[in-house]
Amino acid sequence: MTTLKSAALKYVHHHNKIFVPPFDHKLIVEGQGTVGIEILEQIGKKKIDYLFVPIGGGGLSAGLITYFKEFSPNTKIVGVEPLGAPAMKVSIEKNKIITLDKIDNFVDGAAVKQVGQIPFQICKNYLEDVVLIPEGRICTKIMQLYNSDAIVLEPAGALSVAALDYYKEKIKGKIVVCVISGGNNDIERMPDIKERSLIFEGLKHFFIIKFPQRAGALKQFVSKVLSPNEDITLFEYTKKNSKESGPALVGIELKNKEDYEPLINRMKKYKVDFVPLNDNPMLFNFLI
Repeated sequence: MTTLKSAALKYVHHHNKIFVPPFDHKLIVEGQGTVGIEILEQIGKKKIDYLFVPIGGGGLSAGLITYFKEFSPNTKIVGVEPLGAPAMKVSIEKNKIITLDKIDNFVDGAAVKQVGQIPFQICKNYLEDVVLIPEGRICTKIMQLYNSDAIVLEPAGALSVAALDYYKEKIKGKIVVCVISGGNNDIERMPDIKERSLIFEGLKHFFIIKFPQRAGALKQFVSKVLSPNEDITLFEYTKKNSKESGPALVGIELKNKEDYEPLINRMKKYKVDFVPLNDNPMLFNFLI
């Protein structure tokens, strides 16, 4: 039991209040399952082949399963979790509820260490599959939906749509419904979301580069190493008077991910002393 939940239960008991759980209660599951009523009313007489639903604690998915099992039993329900918080998938694989040691909280609306007991019992028996989506791909989908359809989603809300790429062959020609839940996206998060998307898509790379401490060194790097398809988006450098060279933290954004290898080849050709950071989690997390 988490510290927050323990504190909440203690407060409820002490003050004679009612504790309303976020997902692990029969009535909560039933209430979230009313989304299924709305879906079937809007879809009319069409038969839904696949239903994609985001999973946090599991209340929504369990509720939809319960309703669809009776009123649309042939619909295949696919749960979707963030890669950094796969509590339901791991629990189903182990056939028991697993409490994750640590999670990535970026997809805060669906990032839980432990799913509910009631949702787990329902989901393990009736979910067609649980798909895990990398946080970077979720960010890409948020940006796409915002730019193309003016839909503003929080990370958890984009989970179901982000899963479609993984199922594109199976759902071809099928009737598919995605539950897009959660529009609580703080506008201040957008720069972080955009950067995560660019990194995931291979369009933004960070390096430690040792520049010679002489006039024209940066100019040579920009004119010889960078192409018109690349921009420096971050440059942090401190000059050391007693050194012949100094390291700089450099962020480079590419127009196409295929431009990365030619960039690396030009760095080697002009004998640039560099260390890539994207593939070094410890350095990347410390510096970026």
